Amino acid sequence: MSIARVLVANRGEIALRVVRACRALGVETVAAVSEADRDNLVARTADRAVCIGPARSTDSYLKIEAIISAALGSGADALHPGYGFLAERPELAEACEKNGIKFIGPSADSIRRMGNKLWARALVKEYGVPVGAGSEKVHNVKEATAQAEEIGFPVLIKAAAGGGGRGMKIVAAAGELQRAFETSSAEARAAFGDPTLYLERYIPNARHIEVQILGDRFGNVIHVGERDCSLQRRHQKVVEEAPAASIAPTLREEIQTAAVTIAKKIGYENAGTIEFILDQDAQRYYFLEMNTRIQVEHPVSEAISGIDLVQEQIRIAAGEVLSRSQSEVHLSGHAIECRITAESAAHGFRPCPGLITGWRPPEGPDIRVDSHCYAGYRVPPYYDSLLAKLIVHGGHRVDAVGKMQEALENFLVSGIETTIPFLRFVTQRLEYVKGEVNTRWLESVLAGSPFQSVEAAVSTATPSPLPSPASGRGRGRGCPAQSESSRVKARR
Repeated sequence: MSIARVLVANRGEIALRVVRACRALGVETVAAVSEADRDNLVARTADRAVCIGPARSTDSYLKIEAIISAALGSGADALHPGYGFLAERPELAEACEKNGIKFIGPSADSIRRMGNKLWARALVKEYGVPVGAGSEKVHNVKEATAQAEEIGFPVLIKAAAGGGGRGMKIVAAAGELQRAFETSSAEARAAFGDPTLYLERYIPNARHIEVQILGDRFGNVIHVGERDCSLQRRHQKVVEEAPAASIAPTLREEIQTAAVTIAKKIGYENAGTIEFILDQDAQRYYFLEMNTRIQVEHPVSEAISGIDLVQEQIRIAAGEVLSRSQSEVHLSGHAIECRITAESAAHGFRPCPGLITGWRPPEGPDIRVDSHCYAGYRVPPYYDSLLAKLIVHGGHRVDAVGKMQEALENFLVSGIETTIPFLRFVTQRLEYVKGEVNTRWLESVLAGSPFQSVEAAVSTATPSPLPSPASGRGRGRGCPAQSESSRVKARR
């Protein structure tokens, strides 16, 4: 291993995840922490911690100069950006290169090219990958209206830069365009410093399918299967699964091949994710975007493949060849991840920072909890509200759904409100149990459920019977419901 010491330029569970991956490889770690995170679990677990500024992320985790200074001052020869913050900023990768620090991620050129959705759409179209109907850059409402009428309503207004659903609006008719355009432009400018917008055809019955890829500097690229991230609230992922259920084998292979083709064509190096929209009515897929970093939901791919993706990132950055070829990637079973946040679903998902007085995550075979939290930890109000990722792995989707239901019931947190009751409610819904969802399903559930009193809804809800795994084993295809006794047995 040519890397001796890594600066972890992030916080929370992903920072702790990187620290532990480095330790497994015998690599020292330096945690870059804000004043609010001086005494957190990441700072205490890393070999060393360096304060990079005040609590506000703009003065610490988003400050490239402070992060590079911390890396140089601590003798780190590599930097891992995690996800969020500066992970997809080409300027950070460039600053690392300029200062002789290995960036554990792709090149600045790859980040820049694939980070702009308009450029990325044009690029992959040249490679023969399907791209949905859309526009070029729209400068004003008049241009947007003309393009929308040509594409056909409903349309999506999207920010060309960044992601995470910011700057994205669904527009059903021409009369809604002006307000949506102004709001999206303002959001894009505030979030990414770039107000550029474009339009895409909106697909109502869609699923969000993404493919995990790895590439090294020798031109080798592999995929580690696909994930289904269709359960979203305001374009933010809530529950993720691998593999995607109920996709025809030929279509699955086409999507995976398209992802590898894109990565090879651009000479991609390190971990990345190629995202697609699947039109369930037409059974056609379209390129959506590329994330040039490790994803929040990477543990489900690790669960079904047995590959430690963060360790792979470090090895690739160290100049090593991929640890395995495509033929050596063996996917097994089904994995589900639930994102647990410090929010109150009963009050419009209001953030709930504060002191965690009790913390008892579930334990058992095939259960994994990625978290930086513990009893006595005070959740600060300055950052993303993600507390933990709960991951389960089963022999097939039915098994995994049952394990997730049980794990959520046994995840106990006190002192602050969390989304655990909401996730219990969602994973017990019949549509979810049967795998009959799309990217708008969760929003429709929220619109039609009494979530002003979510606790009451959850406390009176009973899990929907799990379908029999006899048909479509391992792919979660819908099957006849079981009896309650069979369901309980399947969950165990």
